[in-house]
Amino acid sequence: MTVIVAGKVYVDPEERDRYVEGHQVIVEKARAHPGCLDVVISADTLEGGRVNIFEYWESEEVLNAWRAVSPAPTYSAEIQGGEVFKHQVSRSGPPFD
Repeated sequence: MTVIVAGKVYVDPEERDRYVEGHQVIVEKARAHPGCLDVVISADTLEGGRVNIFEYWESEEVLNAWRAVSPAPTYSAEIQGGEVFKHQVSRSGPPFD
């Protein structure tokens, strides 16, 4: 069963771009990890301190294997709020039928 981790976190708007840049090593290595279908950590275009998180994995086992070897970010900031959820996907298809 595929797994999606998605949501948003908030950091100080003045630190957001450094926070995103500091997590790019994670994005780059995750995308190369077997079983990773996609990973994005990006600055939101409307809210100054918002960082959007999206991870798409082949399975829970693959996600757990990644978490065991994932590098630390090169820069981090205090998380001021947000919500990120893990979704177990039982079925997928085209967005428009």
